[in-house]
Amino acid sequence: MKLGIIGLPQTGKTTLFNALTGKDQPTNASAGRIEVNTAVVDVPDPRVDVLSKMYKPKKTAYAKVTYADIAGLDGSGQGNISGQLLNQIAQMDGLIHIVRCFEDESVPHAAGSVNPSRDIASMNGEILLNDLIVVERKLEKLTEERKRGGTDKVVNARQTELFERLQAILSEDKPLRGMEFTELEQNDLSGFGLLTRKPMLILLNLGEGQALPAVESEHDVPVVDLMGKLEMEISQLPAEDAAMFMEEYSIEEPGLNKMIRLSYDLLELQSFFTVGEDEVRAWTVKRGANAQEAAGTIHSDLEKGFIRAEVVTYEDLTELGGMSEARNKGKLRLEGKQYLVQDGEIMHIRFNI
Repeated sequence: MKLGIIGLPQTGKTTLFNALTGKDQPTNASAGRIEVNTAVVDVPDPRVDVLSKMYKPKKTAYAKVTYADIAGLDGSGQGNISGQLLNQIAQMDGLIHIVRCFEDESVPHAAGSVNPSRDIASMNGEILLNDLIVVERKLEKLTEERKRGGTDKVVNARQTELFERLQAILSEDKPLRGMEFTELEQNDLSGFGLLTRKPMLILLNLGEGQALPAVESEHDVPVVDLMGKLEMEISQLPAEDAAMFMEEYSIEEPGLNKMIRLSYDLLELQSFFTVGEDEVRAWTVKRGANAQEAAGTIHSDLEKGFIRAEVVTYEDLTELGGMSEARNKGKLRLEGKQYLVQDGEIMHIRFNI
């Protein structure tokens, strides 16, 4: 799963990317120049740490999230996102909009002043207008196809109805992410890269010690805050020095840990675990995934040859001390293909291929 970090120039996108990923990318990319840096990050999960202490495996693996720092948006408000940039953003499963709140005379704001509410509205308007342009072009194409004839009239009528519905919503300055679509509509929309369909998180980038400003957020997009520069400095310290720094400033955990977990939640993901002496691992599935689909995330053979899943809750396993104890206490269940996996469950897949 991949999250794109976007924002206006000089908002601290790359600073946050470096803080999240431990990278050291230069932070002086200019607006209009399309650059994309990616990195894979472990999702902090204390449950994995506990299970690893229980089993003392040769390997411990956390769930992963990929972040992409995408430079190139200029915030012109014209909805004219270039094809190359649109292609990069369209590949993302979700978006994190970095909004500048810090003052720094050496780093002038692209709009001449720091105004988070204005910048949020500007970015929302930019991507919404881009979607409206895409939808209207599709409707023009469908109209031309009807006039020429020779196309599938049923498909044309269905797609015309769908895109007219999208046009009506976007014209009211509303995003598409709250809409529900049938499987057929999902197929019709694939390849269009409609940005307002993507889940979004707004991250307010504060200066060190800065109080949280009053910010107006449109479209019910969740808002969180971080001191980006401070978090980057902590992330780049040796582990021992970082721990001392956090203790001195009474910081219980890096704000980035919360940020990563929120990113995971934003994509409606959850974790289940496999445990053993060789490996303790967190696996990622969408919420609502069934046991057979979860088996497929481990290996395609497990999905094809799925028989049953042995399932125990994290709480029961850690309280009882192991799978054998959970089985003896009747806490280990056998579940079929359509069982809906719950966050934090430990699973062992029975299969035959």
